Amino acid sequence: MTKLNIILFAIVIACSLGTVTSQHQARKLYIELQQQQEFSRQYDVEWGQLQLEQSTWAMHARIEQIATGHLHMQVPDIARIQVVPPVTARSEVGGAR
Repeated sequence: MTKLNIILFAIVIACSLGTVTSQHQARKLYIELQQQQEFSRQYDVEWGQLQLEQSTWAMHARIEQIATGHLHMQVPDIARIQVVPPVTARSEVGGAR
């Protein structure tokens, strides 16, 4: 009977240690999950800021200002502008014959 009690006591100790270990591991993983979610939120904010910055850099007025100021470019006269019609698949086939 004493051997049975000792074996059962050892099993109870092993089960309780396993429970404590698994709870500790679950808490660590939950903390890591929260940290990763916070990183994700920070990356979302940074992504939004980068998109805003990209749209600012690509504004038409800014590009025109740089083209005229730094590169000394000018809009051509209307007489020098030529409109080229788009090439369609049908006209390509007809032109190749």
